Order: sequence, then structure tokens, then C-alpha cells
Amino acid sequence: MSSRSRSNIILRSPRKSLQLLSSQDPDDLPYPPDALPGARDVDTPYGNIRVYEWGSEDGRKVLFVHGISTPCIAFAGMAKTLVERGCRVMLFDLFGRGYSDAPDPSVYQQDIALWTSQILLVLASSKLAWTGTDRFSLVGYSMGGGISATFTSYFPELVESLVLIAPGGLLRPSRISRTSKLLYGNLLPSFVVSYFVGRRLRGSSGAHPALGGKAKPTDPADIAESEAPGHPANADDSTALMFPDRPKMSVAKTVAWETDVHPGFLPSFISSIKFAPVSHEHDRWRLLGQRCEARRASSESGKVPGLDEDKVLIIFGAQDPVIVADETEEDATAALGKDNVKVVRLRGGHDVPVVNSRGCADAIFEFWNDSPV
Repeated sequence: MSSRSRSNIILRSPRKSLQLLSSQDPDDLPYPPDALPGARDVDTPYGNIRVYEWGSEDGRKVLFVHGISTPCIAFAGMAKTLVERGCRVMLFDLFGRGYSDAPDPSVYQQDIALWTSQILLVLASSKLAWTGTDRFSLVGYSMGGGISATFTSYFPELVESLVLIAPGGLLRPSRISRTSKLLYGNLLPSFVVSYFVGRRLRGSSGAHPALGGKAKPTDPADIAESEAPGHPANADDSTALMFPDRPKMSVAKTVAWETDVHPGFLPSFISSIKFAPVSHEHDRWRLLGQRCEARRASSESGKVPGLDEDKVLIIFGAQDPVIVADETEEDATAALGKDNVKVVRLRGGHDVPVVNSRGCADAIFEFWNDSPV
């Protein structure tokens, strides 16, 4: 495929259009280009990837993978706290989100193969070594949790520690609503699906998942909406801002903005629903658990590829109605093995890494240090 024809299947992010609007105040945008330190744009055959990297060059390296709709700024509070505690952090917008372009999902479906390529491209873009003898810790949220777990199952020699926050990967088939099966089952024309999904993500629908962490059938748009603090699906006190000094920035406004200005967002969202590793990943999770057991059983565990803690940390929002703690803990324990998982439940709904970023960071450091921070 020629470079000219390849460029025709890349759906460009708002990055360049914003550069043309240089008179616009960045603070008026739901997601300003300067939202986080250490920004860079990485040119790849799949289009541009927006990456942020900062913190001590000698600190523990931590890579974050965000959820299905909210770009990487959802991790702003957690990343700031980890940097304050000496870490080096790297965040990036998944293809079709934020300021990352989208390779046309009708050509490149949004699945673990595409995201594996993106993660490896992001790692390679750093001036520091994130692979080889310098391994990294991986933190994944929601859909990003499913991506992170499956990625780690394929690359145990790269990831030293795995943290999953309200993760996808083991979502039960009974939790997929009839609406989802209709919308994402290739039963309707793509323009019809895009219309209805777009309305949901812009906040036009009044339907919301149940409160209080009770299991019920879920539409994937529920997951997108539930990443937003203040959404009825989340805890009553879900009012925290991602950036207290920039009140115009919020998860809900960012998702609506992406829907309106990023031509690759809706197609990427819909493709992710169809192909992302959010369910049926039990075999990959079992492999993670088997590696943890093999390391513990070996007298030379350092020579067995796998996680340094010999277990996975999973953080749940206690009021999350989408990734329900009770059932997901049960399924994760069955897949990983009871000795290969540590579970922490924190105040918050599906928005827990935003509204309780400090609690998430504390739980992660306690996991790493095996003692309260």
C-alpha cells in the first residue's frame, strides 16, 4: 500500500485543526493540548499518537492504559501522585481518542493486535529504556484493564507489575444487554449505529445503569458514561475534578467533545465494543496466574518471566454498577487463582481512578511495598 493510499485510511485527531485556531484559549477546551507535562506526538504508520511522559528518569517506570472513551487525562491525578513519589510515568491516548489519530476501524479493527502494536510504539518512542533489563509497571483502567492483562499474558518479560482498575476482560455474557447485541451485532447499518451511539455519548439519553453496584445488563455506552464523575451511575460524592485549577475540563465534556470533533472517535468506540478484550479473556488470565505460581515454585524466580509480586492487584470502585466488584472478583479469582490476586475496594463508582486517585495511588504503593505508604 502506498503512503498516499495509507494516509487516506487515517482519521485525523483534532490536533492539527487546533493548531490552526491558535487564537483559541486552551483553557476553553475540555481537553487542552497542554493538559499534562511532557507531551509529544509520535508519527507512526497508523497515524499520530499523543504521549505524555514525565517524572524522575531513575524512578519506577509506570505505563497507563485508559478506558474505552475517556482519553489518558483520566489518569491525571494518579500520575501526579506517582510522580511526587518518585516514579516516571507515561500516558497516551488510544487510537481514535483525544489527540491520537485513528487508523480507519473498517480496515484496522480495534482489537488486542492493534493495541499491542500501539503500546510497543509508545514504549519505543521514549528516550529512556522501558524494555529489556528495564521493565515497567502497567496500570490499566476499564477496557484498558482488559488490554493490559492480555498484553501482559503475551509479554511477561516486559511487565514487572500489573494493576487493573475496574477492569474489563471477564465481563459476563449475561451482562451484555439486548440493546448492545442489536447495536453491535452487525444487524443494523453502520450509520444507524453511529447515530444512536453518538446521541448516548453526547448525553442525549436519560437512561443510566443502576446504582449501588447491583448487577444488570449493560450497554457499552453505560461504561463510557460511567467514566464521568457526577454521572448518576457513580457514587453520590463523585464530584472531583481531573484538574481542580481548570474547572472546564471534565470527563463528560471531554467525551462529548471527542464525539463532535474527532472523526475517528465514534468508529473507534464501536469497533472497540465489537473486538476489544473485555470478555472471554479467561484463558489469557489463567496464563497470568500459572506464571505467578511458576515463579513462586522456582528457587530462581528471577529467571522465570512474570510479575515481581507474583500476583495481580485489582482495584474496584465499591459502588461500580458496570464492573461489579463481587462478580468480577469471583471470576478473576477463578481465572488467576486465589493466591495470585490481591483485591482492593475503594470509595467510588466506575469513575474511581478519577474521584479517588489518591486512594488508588496509595493502594498501588502498598502493593509494591507490601506495607502502608
